Amino acid sequence: MLGDVLLIQDKHREAAAKISERILCQRAPKYLIAVSGESGSGKSELAHCIAKELKTKKISAKIIHTDNYYRIHPLQRTEWRKQHGIESIGYSEYDWETLNRNIKDFKNGNISEMPCIDIVTDQVDKLSTDFSEIELLILDGLYAIKAEGIHIRIFIELTYHETKKAQIARGKEPQNEYRMQVLEREHVVVQSLRPLANVIINKEYVVS
Repeated sequence: MLGDVLLIQDKHREAAAKISERILCQRAPKYLIAVSGESGSGKSELAHCIAKELKTKKISAKIIHTDNYYRIHPLQRTEWRKQHGIESIGYSEYDWETLNRNIKDFKNGNISEMPCIDIVTDQVDKLSTDFSEIELLILDGLYAIKAEGIHIRIFIELTYHETKKAQIARGKEPQNEYRMQVLEREHVVVQSLRPLANVIINKEYVVS
């Protein structure tokens, strides 16, 4: 997301270094990684650090933030959710068709047009990327590990209860009673995806 704030700490760099070692051992052409976890758990920070670590190994990695793939415009999403009920919140909110098309373009080394939300203006922009030179794709987002064809699925166990300070610091969402309902619903859905993971990062940010 354009204008997003990253709060990178040593724990993100250390976890990224360990995960990068696994990638180097398992590496294959057009490799796919996904990072999931609750709001504020450090998904974007970890994805960024993995990409930077791989760059030092001469591996070109591109990050796709799945927050860009919501079907409902950012300015309309809260009202849409209130109209459709809290149970409507979940991975069905993603535009999986577009996301899967972009993943296919990566695998085929094509030029691809992707959505990119500017969180300052709330505009949905279009980003054109040439995947021909990209060796590895990192998806990060609440439900990213649900995508198909992923080689490494990473799940961060931190919940929204432990990440309140990070959420406030990032300032992406208003902190109110309805936001807490959204976070609780996301908690339920995100935690249901944990069994899909083959790499777990616990609440102390230890990789296993």
